Amino acid sequence: MTRLMLGLTTAFLVAAPVIAQQAGAPAPLPRVAFETTAGRFVIEADTKRAPISAGNFLKYVDGKRLDGVTFYRAVKVADHFGFVQFGPDGEAKRILPPIKHEPTTQTGIRHTDFTVSTARFAPGTARGEFTISVGDQPALDADPSKPGDNLGYAAFGHVVEGQDTILKVFDAPVSPTATLRGSFKGEVPVNRVTILTARRVK
Repeated sequence: MTRLMLGLTTAFLVAAPVIAQQAGAPAPLPRVAFETTAGRFVIEADTKRAPISAGNFLKYVDGKRLDGVTFYRAVKVADHFGFVQFGPDGEAKRILPPIKHEPTTQTGIRHTDFTVSTARFAPGTARGEFTISVGDQPALDADPSKPGDNLGYAAFGHVVEGQDTILKVFDAPVSPTATLRGSFKGEVPVNRVTILTARRVK
């Protein structure tokens, strides 16, 4: 093989990944690493199927609005079945405007084990409170066959690393009497886990 041919072959091998990406190879979904007082975990945000909800989550991350917040709620229905919740918890300076609701019937992202979604009151009120399912939670999916508000929560991602950290949060003791502003009795952790930092993984 001549030096010219060898050089051309080397150049092609170096350029091939770039060419493949330009030719339509899907870009990886953004991931966010959380460092907490209970350990590390990583969330992958599905910006393709749930662009509004995932985009909102990333705004909280990029604005460092989740640094210092806590897991303030743990709903334990049964062993490895329930969810944990974190976010600003009403701290006004951290909260962004509400977003349009993206039901699971639209995105196709179901509330399976370690799915991340945005908590809400009425549809269109979701801001920066996020839940992580422990065990499959089909009750949080949209279900048009049910009466009333049947749009569920807006799922937008999954915990892809550090599931053991989430289970530490879930399995920690909760107070039988404590509430948050009169709500969540029996769901308030005795010792809250704090999110130290939340940063995109490069």
